[in-house]
Amino acid sequence: MTVPLDDAVRASAARTLRGDLLPRELRFSTDTRSLAPGDAFVALRGERFDGHDYIAAARAAGAGAIVVDDERHVPPGTAAFVVADTTHAYLAFASVARARSRARVAAITGSAGKTTTKAFLAHVLGAGGARTVATPRNENNEIGVAKLFLSLPDDAEFVVVEFGARHAGEIATLARAVRPDVAVVTNIGEAHLEVFGSRELLAETKWGIFAAGARRVANAGDATSRALAERDGIPATWFGVTGEPAAPRGASSVVLRGRGELEVARTGEARESYPVDVTVAGDHNLRNVAAAAAVAVDLGFAPSAIAASLATLALPAGRYERSSVCGFDVIYDAYNANPSGMVATLASFAREAAPRRIAVLASMAELGEDAPALHRSVGAAAATSRLATLLVGGDYADDLARGAREGGMADSCIVPFASNDGAIAWLRAHARPDDLVLLKGSRRYKLEDVVAGLRGAHAG
Repeated sequence: MTVPLDDAVRASAARTLRGDLLPRELRFSTDTRSLAPGDAFVALRGERFDGHDYIAAARAAGAGAIVVDDERHVPPGTAAFVVADTTHAYLAFASVARARSRARVAAITGSAGKTTTKAFLAHVLGAGGARTVATPRNENNEIGVAKLFLSLPDDAEFVVVEFGARHAGEIATLARAVRPDVAVVTNIGEAHLEVFGSRELLAETKWGIFAAGARRVANAGDATSRALAERDGIPATWFGVTGEPAAPRGASSVVLRGRGELEVARTGEARESYPVDVTVAGDHNLRNVAAAAAVAVDLGFAPSAIAASLATLALPAGRYERSSVCGFDVIYDAYNANPSGMVATLASFAREAAPRRIAVLASMAELGEDAPALHRSVGAAAATSRLATLLVGGDYADDLARGAREGGMADSCIVPFASNDGAIAWLRAHARPDDLVLLKGSRRYKLEDVVAGLRGAHAG
């Protein structure tokens, strides 16, 4: 999608150089490897890179202009935008693109489940043939959100955008830039406590997704979301699953009852039920299914069509991914990890049919001073998850083990591993045919290497 020159200058508060050479309609690029002739190159700065170092490469590739935050980097005679911060300018350009698009925008955030919910929602919205664009992978920061909107096709009908945050207030900034029509908070847990410093600041940051007036969809089973909604006094559509708290009396709600029934209740109308066939693995993922269905209902999709589309949902890579190696099955769910997600996954794992269940838990990251206690709580949850053996690793392995012991698990059932090679060796020596093994932990521990190692061992 192109952005008119005058709008781009206004939105970014830019000062232009050689304005006579600037194209009247702009396309923006941040990567010289994919930059097309005529594109405006945005020199972003990051922790490990500085786009200003690639200005010469951008010009060689045919850049029609450059966007910089330091005029000294502008070669003589080059058309340029000079801005205070190139990353902020990139998002400002995206805000213009969003305003020019006729697509309806659904935004998603939360401590866990947001990428899975994004994938489910994109599937539901696109099932009827609507042109739907979604955040690729987990490109959910300021740069990723800007890139999504600046690359929208002109005929996009729906945009499903994921918001993540590394700083307080960041989600509100994203929301104000792209002004979603509807937004959903999957849950508010303990993810990134080290970054935010307190649960209260984390919660307010997540709740910032509604800062631009988006219609609200929230988790009826999440106590923090309910408290914030009650404080604000603004109606929401609530989603939930069987066995968890119901929506506030009289509120609109979408509830997934088991895997076979979708119940929809709109304010002032009778409840309606629709048969569904939800086959995605992991009972904890049913909440994400309900969240996606609730957003689709808010967007005006017929509940019967939503129900039909749920039969063909598929999980994103790295989420409760099941494969067979060395004669036993492995469930890899270690794309990322936080306490609430770990506990939910363990609860789903406990309900899996298998002669023996073995969990390999690595530690979690960015939990701050609460990390030891939160790891103990996960260990305690593991103790009640019908495990034959619990393998614990990472920086907080001792806390995971301590929590498991406090939860009633015998020392003989708890095995520490110092490295992924150690976990592989233990599984090769002790796992039996028909065992079921769960791998769960932070991305930094690369538990996918355990799967690869087991496959390699089996091939050998």
